[in-house]
Amino acid sequence: MSTIVPPAAPRAASEPRFDRLRVLLRSPTFVVGVLIVAWWIGCAIAGPWFVPVDPYASDPLNSLMPPDHAHWFGTDQLGRDVFSRVIVGARDILTIAPLATLLGTVSGTALGLVVGYFDGWVDNVVGRAIDAVLALPLVIVALLALAAVGASNFTVILVIGITFAPITARTVRAAVFAERHLDYVAAAQLRGERAPYIMFAEILPNVLPPIVVEATVRLGYAIFAVATLSFLGFGIQPPSADWGLALSESYTLMAGGAWWTVVFAAGAIATLVVGVNLIADGVQGVLDR
Repeated sequence: MSTIVPPAAPRAASEPRFDRLRVLLRSPTFVVGVLIVAWWIGCAIAGPWFVPVDPYASDPLNSLMPPDHAHWFGTDQLGRDVFSRVIVGARDILTIAPLATLLGTVSGTALGLVVGYFDGWVDNVVGRAIDAVLALPLVIVALLALAAVGASNFTVILVIGITFAPITARTVRAAVFAERHLDYVAAAQLRGERAPYIMFAEILPNVLPPIVVEATVRLGYAIFAVATLSFLGFGIQPPSADWGLALSESYTLMAGGAWWTVVFAAGAIATLVVGVNLIADGVQGVLDR
């Protein structure tokens, strides 16, 4: 008489989800990070409606004016208001970086689940390919790809997402290795469940914490990547007020004393990345409890 194996119950979390959320909301690191990122998200959404000056309006007669009551962050070499451009410049980077991170996380998670679950020759072949890709610097790979297909917002999202996928896949693969021999996986296999169901319905929920942390960390790297590509001329294109593009257009002016054309855009990038990293630290601290 065959033994019927009952469905395995999901492993109990160390504490209920609402308790983790409560702990997370009490974390000063997380709260400060959320406030910083929320500020820039607000600028990206509502910035064009509350900036004091048209960020794209040139005024050659008032070019390279230092910060004063009329132009809080001064003006650039074309007479454009730096404050308005910094505020509006959050839109492009906060559109491209999250979409690239989402693409890299979803594709990397699917790849990591497959490699970690099947192991054997699949892991040997795909795992070696992942290691080969990770051996190449991200910026170099992105520059080569963008030089081949041309720079646009869509291609930047695609290139950064694809280059992030192997990194996420490696993290997910390691997490799946720790799960695939546990009882709930064996029970699902004995019930005759197919591999896709086991990977995405059984294993994936139990490896979500490292995926969430990895996605948050990747978002910080994506912001830097977008700014770097724009600075090198392969990312967001003029006349955008993108911060990386602003640095590219103005960094040579530092030698002439026009520090405001660079410092505020660089500070915007730094604060956004710091905010994202604070959120990642807060989330990781709670999930590791």
